[in-house]
Amino acid sequence: MTRAAFGRLGVAATIAVSVGLLSVHAQQPVSEATPSQQQQQPPPPPPPAAPAGRGQTPFRAGVELVSMNVTVTDQASRYITDLQQDDFQVFEDGVKQDITVFNRTNLPIALAVLMDTSASMEQRLPIAQEAAIGFARTLRPQDLEELVDFDSRVIILQAFTNKVEDLEAAIRRTSAGGSTSMYNAIYIALKDLKKVVAANVEEIRRQAIVVLSDGEDTSSLLPFEEVLDLAKRSETAIYAIGLRGSEGTTSSAKGFKEAEFVLRQLSQETGGRAFFPSQATELSGIYSQIADELSSQYTLGYSSRNAKRDGAWRRIVVRVGRPSVVARTKQGYFAPTR
Repeated sequence: MTRAAFGRLGVAATIAVSVGLLSVHAQQPVSEATPSQQQQQPPPPPPPAAPAGRGQTPFRAGVELVSMNVTVTDQASRYITDLQQDDFQVFEDGVKQDITVFNRTNLPIALAVLMDTSASMEQRLPIAQEAAIGFARTLRPQDLEELVDFDSRVIILQAFTNKVEDLEAAIRRTSAGGSTSMYNAIYIALKDLKKVVAANVEEIRRQAIVVLSDGEDTSSLLPFEEVLDLAKRSETAIYAIGLRGSEGTTSSAKGFKEAEFVLRQLSQETGGRAFFPSQATELSGIYSQIADELSSQYTLGYSSRNAKRDGAWRRIVVRVGRPSVVARTKQGYFAPTR
């Protein structure tokens, strides 16, 4: 299979503190840029947040909202989906905020599914392909998914679509070889999701990345710190699957330990979740868990009481007024600067 050169970084995409609102224009051409060119360009400062709303909450120009997708589970890890707005409390840097957006409707979602196809995945790739196809089949007509294949290079094999047959064909085209450039792949996926902006409330979408890898990054040109910073500035939840290698395979204990740290941090900071199966046969069940979680989330939003436009990191904590339940969401956001 001929692999396209690493590219499609979309340098015009901006980093913003905004709600996760998307409308996909997947067929628009994407400008080409080499990794070295991308690195040389300093990241743009975050612009003011975009307005958000759905249902009873219209778009409001000029109003900056902080939004988050919240997953609530009980002690048995079952999803709690019957909460009301009054059951939630949101704190920013310890200061309680007034919730102005609340939605427990299962909003449409835009997913970027990233598959590690490095040489170390060769024996387990057929099982991984079938699991990814099963995940694609959970899509609803209003959902969208793109497929990103990464080894030494990063290729978007299928742009955003809701056509399961196209996604399945793209997944079956993946083949193993090369090293692992996971940071590059996550960076490109974040940029791709950032290119789409909602024009109206019908186009509101949550956004998420699901990344599967079996070891540490060995060939990315981008450092982890840059990828983590972009992830924290996005409205994208990252779900990470770190497939542990068996003894004697390419994944050394030290290398996988580093990969595990990276995947955990990306998921924790963005409100996603990390999984570390030992066998590829567990992938199907993990993808099912992710699909269930994405269909069980609440969307909350508020206008911050902190009017400073200092670009500082602001910590978010969500509490639920029901015993023995836990709320999980992104850990914070960067304040606007102008």
